[in-house]
Amino acid sequence: MRLLVVDDNTKLRQLLVGLFTGARYTVDAVGSAQDALDAMAVANYDLVLMELALPDSDGTGLVRAMRRQGIGIPVLIGSSVSDLERRIEALDDGANDYMVKPFSSDELLARVRALLRRPPSMLNRVISIGNVSLDMKSRALRVDGDSLDMPRREIAVLETLMRNRAKLVAKRTLEEAVYSFDEEVSPNAIEAAISRVRRRLDVAGASITINSSRGLGYTLSERPS
Repeated sequence: MRLLVVDDNTKLRQLLVGLFTGARYTVDAVGSAQDALDAMAVANYDLVLMELALPDSDGTGLVRAMRRQGIGIPVLIGSSVSDLERRIEALDDGANDYMVKPFSSDELLARVRALLRRPPSMLNRVISIGNVSLDMKSRALRVDGDSLDMPRREIAVLETLMRNRAKLVAKRTLEEAVYSFDEEVSPNAIEAAISRVRRRLDVAGASITINSSRGLGYTLSERPS
C-alpha cells in the first residue's frame, strides 16, 4: 500500500513518514497542493493524508480538484482546524474522513486501515462509467456532461448497478436499495424501473447498457466501442 502525506510542516511530515513506514506502508510526503497533484499524476496511491491549511491552496480546494479530475483516492483530513462547519465542508467536498490535530498515532493508523478496507465504489463522491457520471452528494446524473433528470427510485437503481459495475446484481438487492420496509413492492416493479432507466439512458446517448439475466438479475457495462 502506498500513501501520500500532504502537509507543509516539515517536522510533522517526517514524523508521519516514520509512523507509516514503521507500519509497513510505502510513503511519499509533499508540502503543497500542487506538489500533491504532481505526485498523483505519476504514482498510484491508495490513500492521501492531508492538512487543510496548505501554502498554495485550502485543502478542500485540493480535494475538489482531485474529484473533478476523477481521482477517487481515499482522502483523510488531519488538520488543526476544528471548526465544525469546515469539517462538514471538507467531507461534503469529497474527503472520506477527518481527524483534528493532535491525534493519537494508534487511532490514525486504525482509521487508515478502515479506509483502505472500503471498496473503491464506496469511497468515491462521483461514480463515472463511460460517459455517465453520478454525483453521490447532489444526486446529479450527467451524460456527456449534460444533466439528465431521473426520479429518485430510478437513480437508486442506477446507483446500485454502477457501484457493482460488471457484476450481476440480484433483483432482491435492487428492491432493498430502492424500497423501505413499509413500502409495498409489486412483482414487476424492478423490471419496470430497469426499462425506464434503459430508455432514459438510450435517449441521452449514454455509453452504458443494462443487461438482464433471466431469473438472476442485472449487469451494467459499457457498450462495445
